[in-house]
Amino acid sequence: MTSAYLIMDNVSVVRFFILSGLNETNEYRVTLFTFTLLYYCMIFFLNISIIMIVILDENLHEPMYILLCSFCMNGLYGTTGFYPKFLLDLFSSSHQTSYEWCLLQAFVMYSFACCELSILAVMAYDRYLAICRPLHYQSVMTKRKVSLLICFSWFTPFALFSINILLTSRLKLCGVKIDRLFCVNWVIVQLACYKSDTKDITAYFTLIIYFSHGPFIIWSYMHLIRTCVKSKDDRVKFMQTCVPHLISLVMFIVVPLFDFVFMRFGSTDLPQSLQNFISIEFVLIPPVMNPLVYGFKLTKIQNRVLGSSFFAKKYGQ
Repeated sequence: MTSAYLIMDNVSVVRFFILSGLNETNEYRVTLFTFTLLYYCMIFFLNISIIMIVILDENLHEPMYILLCSFCMNGLYGTTGFYPKFLLDLFSSSHQTSYEWCLLQAFVMYSFACCELSILAVMAYDRYLAICRPLHYQSVMTKRKVSLLICFSWFTPFALFSINILLTSRLKLCGVKIDRLFCVNWVIVQLACYKSDTKDITAYFTLIIYFSHGPFIIWSYMHLIRTCVKSKDDRVKFMQTCVPHLISLVMFIVVPLFDFVFMRFGSTDLPQSLQNFISIEFVLIPPVMNPLVYGFKLTKIQNRVLGSSFFAKKYGQ
């Protein structure tokens, strides 16, 4: 096997990493490749469908649907950072990934996750204004305000994790084995020969920013629920627009949060297959469930899908 280290000026420089999480896929990699490819195509089709529906229908150029469009775009971004590389790795006997590609994948996966959480927080704020402050909704959620919120959701993770990855790239590493199906920044940092206080401060600062989204979302829903119990119309609006958001939120947060705790404080007693599932749940279930849930629950999206297919052909609309 080619050495994972390159000796330069008596210093070992890591050339590639080995993803040991793929070791248990050797026996059924053809089957896994087929189903993974089909699944990725389904993710692509569902999310592209929602994006195109929102873009092409001017009646859907409202804050909630624009945020949904951004939500699906982020789903495509995150899954593109995982599935193509995973499909290639299935047929690699060494399960190696280059140092540069590993850092790039770590950046994509982390920025995707944090962008997803930011968009969920903005969507909670949008629902809070629409239901709890309906008279102020139009004046507050202007197109400019929505654009700024979406920019915040996307560019803040990009900026923060550009700094994190840059700091990671400056570390001297004493290991190349990553017990995952994909590259994780925290695991790469754990391979460092020495501890970096600057890197720790940056990482914890990023964690504080994104964990603070949780209390904001909880606060929004406390007000939403308190308002909705008073009115039948508000309860209907809550069921149609807030339930999909809650489903997305729970799916995205619960298992990745467990993985986050396990990655830092857990043991290695769990079977590798279970560790693999937990680590990829956030690119496995939400990217499919989100467009399906919103497509079924949001009346305008549902009517647009039905109107552009069966009913359009039948009635010539």
